[in-house]
Formats: sequence, C-alpha cells, structure tokens
Amino acid sequence: MALLAAPAANAAKDDLAVAQPWIRFLVPGTPAAGYFTLQNNGSKPAVLTGAASPECGQLMLHESIVENGTAHMRMVMSIVVPAHGAVRFHPGGYHLMCMHPAAKMAPGQSAPVTLRFKDGSSLSRDFPVYGPKGK
Repeated sequence: MALLAAPAANAAKDDLAVAQPWIRFLVPGTPAAGYFTLQNNGSKPAVLTGAASPECGQLMLHESIVENGTAHMRMVMSIVVPAHGAVRFHPGGYHLMCMHPAAKMAPGQSAPVTLRFKDGSSLSRDFPVYGPKGK
C-alpha cells in the first residue's frame, strides 16, 4: 500500500508551482515575511499545512486581516489551493511569517523554503531576500 501512496504524493507535488517567491527583510532581530503565488495545476485541491526554512527559527502561515476596523495578523493552520487555481501570498493578505530570521539573512541573499501539504508532499524553492521596499 505504501508503494501506491508515494506516486500519488509525487503527482500532487508535480501539479504545484511556486511563482515570484521573495522574502521581505526589515532589520536584524525582527520577523520577516515571505510572499509568492502557489499555483495548483491539478484536478484536486491542495492543502498547504505549513512551511519550514533553516533561515527562520519558525516559519508560520499567516493572514493579515481587518477586524472591527483594526488591522492585525493571525496564524492559520491550512490554506486550500483550489484545483486549477492559485493562491497569492502578498502584503496585506496571506504570507509566511519568518520568526527569528538567521543572522546571515540579508537583502541580496536567498533562503530555502519548504512548503508542506496535507497529503504528505512538499515543495522546496529558494526565496530571494529583498529589503523593506521589496527590492
């Protein structure tokens, strides 16, 4: 049975693509944020359940929202990417929150990020690190 499950996980991974990844780095010692578009070219929804990077002490899925007139961020446990659809991670919306960025994280560098999915698959990409203005 395990032999049958592995190809299915790989097929789901092959249907997913990361476009325009980047990390906004502000100053050492403060959290950084990761942005990208996650495209699902498959016929089934994909469920993003987490992320990891050796450049972040902790990397969480977050969403910026306005509630009762106040803007704030909240951690989310999963994000559904619809079949043949995409979810954009952008300032003011979904993003990766990089708590405790590594001392070597700086604009001009890149950080490896692994996205993890409910089906057990994962997808790894390098995210270029930009400064506060996203450049």
